[in-house]
Amino acid sequence: MNTKGEIYWMSAVALSEAVRRRELSPVEILDSILERIEECNPKINAIVTLDEGGARKSAKDAERKVERGEKIGPLHGIPVTIKDLIFTQGMRTTFGSKLFECYVPDEDAVTVARLKEAGAIILGKTNTPEFGLIAVTDNLVFGHTRNPWDTTRTSGGSSGGAAAAVAAGMCPVALGSDGGGSIRIPASLCGVYGFKPSFGRIPRYPTLRSFETLACQGPITRTVCDAALMMDIMVGRDDRDRFSLPGGKTNYLDRLEEGVAGRKMAYSSDLGYAVVDPRVKEVTRKAALEFEELGCEVHEVDLDIPDMGGDLAVMVAAEAATANESYLEEWKEKGYPLYKGLLKLEKSLTARDYVRVQFKREKLWDRIRKIFERYDFLLTPATAIPAFELEERGPASPREIAGKPISPNAWIAFTYPFNFTGQPAASVPCGFVDNLPIGLQIVGNRYGDLGVLQASRAFEEAFSWQGEKPSL
Repeated sequence: MNTKGEIYWMSAVALSEAVRRRELSPVEILDSILERIEECNPKINAIVTLDEGGARKSAKDAERKVERGEKIGPLHGIPVTIKDLIFTQGMRTTFGSKLFECYVPDEDAVTVARLKEAGAIILGKTNTPEFGLIAVTDNLVFGHTRNPWDTTRTSGGSSGGAAAAVAAGMCPVALGSDGGGSIRIPASLCGVYGFKPSFGRIPRYPTLRSFETLACQGPITRTVCDAALMMDIMVGRDDRDRFSLPGGKTNYLDRLEEGVAGRKMAYSSDLGYAVVDPRVKEVTRKAALEFEELGCEVHEVDLDIPDMGGDLAVMVAAEAATANESYLEEWKEKGYPLYKGLLKLEKSLTARDYVRVQFKREKLWDRIRKIFERYDFLLTPATAIPAFELEERGPASPREIAGKPISPNAWIAFTYPFNFTGQPAASVPCGFVDNLPIGLQIVGNRYGDLGVLQASRAFEEAFSWQGEKPSL
């Protein structure tokens, strides 16, 4: 018999099996999760809209289906949280913005609908920066989300609420989104697993219009198996998203244990341009070399790829301002203070500036493509630094790394290249610096989602991190 504490730390796969075997009921699971939320959420502010009444009703309905012996889905009775950028029918969705503080969508995102069809209980919404435009989680509606490992530090962003909730045991799995690293950055800083699928692998509809050719939705979990399970549920074409990829199901979970023996891994500590905390470099280099124990060939490589940090800022400024142009003046008044600089940048941009980004994007892909002609995977740090201290309405990123001055996007230099190329990538917990988690990024070739999940699972099995939990 499980205690309530054991329940809220269980994986979604284990919970689902327990429900099927009638060892746990959906109501018992939800009670344990809600108790954990009551204890921890006031300390970290990860879940900003909690639908306790709706979740209890869904849990009772799920329990009755089990009792009647009805056919149930792979996430039957399992609580899931949804990032507050993602549409949820009948549930407040603010996008972290004062402009949408009371907005309630009349339809679900494709992903939310598919999770519901699989039996998931939608627990509530997790915090995000306004419109998901920066890599820390803070906004004028709900405030900061704090890191469960040290509540004086950031959870990262923009899926910081999702990663913090999973890390704290307030939900087994969460749905996030990633337009420049927004799944992998908080997963790294909060010590959980974050998977960014190939662009188009999971349909995005309806959605905010910014990050249109960069963003995707994906899972944040405590285990790789749970991420694979969520992928099995969420992938597949939907013509409402014109970028969604054709093709049938891959059965990621069934093929997860095939391993990576014989594969070739390239490890880069800086991608040729990044400034990195030496301690992060040491931890991730050691983790990368561990793949040799799994039968892989690992080479440290020197890379020469263009840094797209400034180009990301150009795209975000142009697309966000255009998406919100009908209420731009109101946004300038009510928007997050740090966005004033972004809006000033947008005023100075021309069509040529935007097109130049696309040309540079082609150059980036040409360089990256050649790496994957020789290697199966590219390994890097997920972030250049551990979680840094929160500043009330202050800078959204540190000003220096290892004593060197940096640009605003420099600390996330490892994630955004692979939004521009559309490749699958994950952040896997691989160690600690000053008792703060560090993530190893695993990047796969185009459409190589299964391979990234398999490599992540092999690393997880050999060098498991599940025993490490924050002491909230």
